[in-house]
Amino acid sequence: MDKHEVVRLRINFKTLEEFENFREYGVQELSMKEDLQDNIVENDSESPFYGIYFGDKLVARMSLYRIEAKFDRYFDPPQDYLELWKMEVLPGFQNKGIGKALVDFAKSEGLPVKTNARQRSDDFWKKQGFEPITYDEARDKGENPYVWFPSGVGEQK
Repeated sequence: MDKHEVVRLRINFKTLEEFENFREYGVQELSMKEDLQDNIVENDSESPFYGIYFGDKLVARMSLYRIEAKFDRYFDPPQDYLELWKMEVLPGFQNKGIGKALVDFAKSEGLPVKTNARQRSDDFWKKQGFEPITYDEARDKGENPYVWFPSGVGEQK
């Protein structure tokens, strides 16, 4: 399992069914099912969902949203960036480079990437080249934001 292909997930009921597998593993906080259902209703053709399959089983997923500079609260100067949201790899498929493949896919877009690290995931993000954002406003909101910059682009607030 060296090469993991990241694919854009379709917004349809098959993907909704595949998302059910993640809930079975008790990771309710990261469930993207509601997001997907909302997108099905809105018939949004540009899916923000990406995943990695092992055979025909979806084993990892993430949401990736482009945020415009006018909404930027994290970078100075404000700029467009990607918000990597709700990344999850099923138990049994962790520690095989799958999460890294999702992160590398986000980085390949050439924009700064911001994520909100879950408890005990700080080491993973640091290993991927992300830096914690240290300004008080983020911490006051209960966030644990980490950012990554393409070489030579931008800095955090």
